[in-house]
Amino acid sequence: MTDTSAPTTAARKPLGSTVRLLSILVIIAGLVMLAAGATTWFVVQSQLADERITVSDDADNFAGKQIKGPFTAYAEAEVIEKHALEASGGKTYAELDREDPNRQVVMTGSFLRSSLFTSVVSFGVAALAMGIGVVLALIGYALLAVSRQLNAITPASSSTS
Repeated sequence: MTDTSAPTTAARKPLGSTVRLLSILVIIAGLVMLAAGATTWFVVQSQLADERITVSDDADNFAGKQIKGPFTAYAEAEVIEKHALEASGGKTYAELDREDPNRQVVMTGSFLRSSLFTSVVSFGVAALAMGIGVVLALIGYALLAVSRQLNAITPASSSTS
């Protein structure tokens, strides 16, 4: 009768090798995600900095600071909204008459806010990609440790009577 209770060394080695290969691929994917996220973050940050825009003095936060990141971009978008609503008497672009002279000001404010919010979202996506990259790299590292354990296991010696 054949003992099938424990896998043979030959069966464990391919499993350990497969897990090792998978772990390396997951680590590489994590590093790529981390690099892509960091690159996106720094490209968006440098593009905003190149514009040399500062947060308006009447902002609730970051007044006078150069817009280089998600928080300063969001703060300026809020100020633009406040100014546009003041200019339009509290009306949004859609609520203004076509002939209202403030319509162009409110439309420009809306476009500026959209651009700033796009950068805020870009920072968020970049941070998400970096976070996923770190998690993938950690999972890959854990799988690598598992593969080493699988390769280190030696079969129990079987005795036949």
